[in-house]
Amino acid sequence: MVCLSTMARNTDMRWRLPMVCLLWEVAMIILFGIFVRFNPEADVADWEKEKQQRNVSDIENEFYFRYPSFQDVHVMIFVGFGFLMTFLQRYGFGAVGFNFLLAAFGIQWALLMQGWLHTFEHGKILIGVESLINADFCVGSVCIAFGAILGKVSPVQLLIMTLFQVTLFSINEYILLDLLHVKDAGGSMTIHTFGAYFGLTVTSILYRPNLDQTKDKQESVYHSDLFAMIGTLFLWMYWPSFNSAISNHGDAQHRAAINTYCSLAACVLTSVAFSSLLQKKGRLNMVSKVRQDVMPFSYLLQSFMEPSITGVCLWV
Repeated sequence: MVCLSTMARNTDMRWRLPMVCLLWEVAMIILFGIFVRFNPEADVADWEKEKQQRNVSDIENEFYFRYPSFQDVHVMIFVGFGFLMTFLQRYGFGAVGFNFLLAAFGIQWALLMQGWLHTFEHGKILIGVESLINADFCVGSVCIAFGAILGKVSPVQLLIMTLFQVTLFSINEYILLDLLHVKDAGGSMTIHTFGAYFGLTVTSILYRPNLDQTKDKQESVYHSDLFAMIGTLFLWMYWPSFNSAISNHGDAQHRAAINTYCSLAACVLTSVAFSSLLQKKGRLNMVSKVRQDVMPFSYLLQSFMEPSITGVCLWV
């Protein structure tokens, strides 16, 4: 009976996951075909007209201002968050692979949801390079929530969670940024806070009394901590781009990158200092102190990146 039930579950997953992925992709093809169009700076005819009217060259296209930051944010989502989640000893491939799956799944729905709420004109969604950055931001929130449910859900359940979270994220973002006009350049409220609380809510719903029996699977080992540290370094290196990616051109974007750069350096020294101070014999703990302290510092400083404050960014 046990073998038969196991085979039934395997058969269900064998058909369920492919069906969900393929049906979703068919739906995306239809919705993109109906609603999505290039914005004026990505459309051939519109950009030619704009160049003539404004007397500008191709190098002044928004793409050249935003794409380097988009690349950095993209690496953070797929590599940074992916490897950050590999700290569990038996969830290395699952962490990277499922993070890859939910991110690819989520960015498509995010382009539509954010498009309907932010760039919907004459029945069409206009997308450009900034739309890609915002979609990555949205999926970043899902990656954060994923950290709270590692090993607790199947791929299909993870895709369903992504669908709901992207929808709620887009609505929450629209309320905060468009209706209330909240300044949130680095997304500390819309991305990180929302993702953390959404993940905690989902994991509380999934809680089962017998979870204590799997405590041995919740431990980390040397190589899993090493891979998680690599993910931390990727996030740390590209955080200036994350915070400044959609800031206004010029001084605001420049300040956001500089303030983040200086603050991140200060975060490392502070984390190392407290790690050594709080450990017996002053031993440095790279896992429980340095890695886990640097990331919350990074999230916190995102609310302070655009103001013209130089020394304070180090203090924060």
